[in-house]
Parts: sequence; structure tokens; C-alpha cells
Amino acid sequence: MILDAHCHVWPDALAAKLVAARPAGMDAIGDGTLDGLRGTMDESGVDMACTLAVANEARHVQRTNEFIGAVDRDRFVPVGTVHTGLTVDENIASLRDHGIAAVKFHPNFQNMSLGDPAVHELFAALAAHGIPVLAHVGAGADAAASERGSTRHLATVLRAVPDLVLVAFHFGGYHDIDAAEESAIGLPGLYVETSWPPAVDALGADRIRTLIDKHGADRVVFGSDWPMAHPAREIDTLRATGLSDTELDAILGNTLATLLGVGPKGIS
Repeated sequence: MILDAHCHVWPDALAAKLVAARPAGMDAIGDGTLDGLRGTMDESGVDMACTLAVANEARHVQRTNEFIGAVDRDRFVPVGTVHTGLTVDENIASLRDHGIAAVKFHPNFQNMSLGDPAVHELFAALAAHGIPVLAHVGAGADAAASERGSTRHLATVLRAVPDLVLVAFHFGGYHDIDAAEESAIGLPGLYVETSWPPAVDALGADRIRTLIDKHGADRVVFGSDWPMAHPAREIDTLRATGLSDTELDAILGNTLATLLGVGPKGIS
């Protein structure tokens, strides 16, 4: 089984506008719709994908979770949204009402910091309900956004919420891989994800293998960051690093499937 941890989707009526607002220098390879993602998955041999939804403001949480909770569960794993502008109970209720069992946290777009005690309080509630958090970590649109998602906050989060299942996207430090390797890679209790848009091969096969070996292949999960990157290219890059079949099985699907409680084990 291949499970992509990192795919952004929007309602058809909004997708074109939001994909067009992508960061400069990153050309989208998909249209951001569920049908578009399904087609890319079929091309790439991806069995299931986490469909990520982010509410920039608290008032959008319910409608965002309503959309993401209605995805086809045969192919998609709905990853919903929370916001500190709502009470903890309101956030949990929104996830529960729409059958969502994991959350995407994005300090860049949500104006919330991984270092904020209010975020830690919310994460503690998610951990108590067995809800993993998948988080963008590293560079954002500006210095303030980059600070909110800084790699240095990861150790603080895990000290504050030791029971949290936290998956740090972009090897724990987008556009700052040296800082990630120093303070995120190897951090006990942390899972890291492999996306590095527009393509992880920019890091080089040797560096990727070093990062995986240092962190432990059993705590690394594959993600593409679709529609900014193509999963087939990312999978090929990981396969070219010389990892064993067992390590690839874990990274490409087994570990995340276990964390999220979805799908059969073993690459098909």
C-alpha cells in the first residue's frame, strides 16, 4: 500500500483560484480538486491519500471540516482543521461530527504558532482523543510565518504534549534542512514527512538517505505536497536512495496507515 500523507484539496468552485495563488516559483502539477487528485494517484500507483484542509479563520472551521469529512473514504483519508479562535470543545466536536481522525496545522496560513501555549492546549485535547497532528514546519511566506512554524518549536511541543502523535512535514524544516537535521531529525517521539516542493530530489539522494537513517525509517512517512509536487517523482526519488524493501514499505505507507488506522498493510 502507498499512502500519500500530504495532498491539498479544495471544493471545485474554489480550487482554481486557490491553486493560482500558489507561491512564486512553484508551478502546480494538479488542479487541487478531488477528481484531479484521484487521477494523479492512479497515474502514480498511490492507493490512498490524506486530503488536507486548513481553515485560515475560526469561522471557517465547520464548513471546512464538512467538506473534507465528505470525501470518498475508499481512496482518501480526511485530515481536518482546528483553530484557537474556537474553544477546545468546539474544535473536537467539529472533528467528531464529520468523522475526521487527524488534523492539519499550518502556522503559515493560520497565523498560529507552534510555540503558543494555546496551541499546546488544543494539541493536548487532540492527543487525549487519539487525533494525530500533521504540521507544516519550516519556512513560511514571511519572517513572522517562518517563526510561527520554526523547527525549534518541535521539541517544545513534544515536551508540552508528550502523548501527541506529531508528523512534521518537510523533514521538520522546510527551506532550512540544516536546522531540521540539527534539532528535529532524531528527536524522540517525532515523525517526519518527506515532501520538499517542488521536488524532494533537490536535497539529493545521499542527503535524503542520511536524514532517514538518522531519524529512523520507522518514523518517516511519505508525502508529496500535491498539487505542488508529483507523487510519482517523489516515490521514484525515495526508491533511488537504496533503502531496503522493509524500510520503503514503512515509509511509503505502513507507518502512516498504522498511525491513522486505515488501509491494509504492505505495498500493492
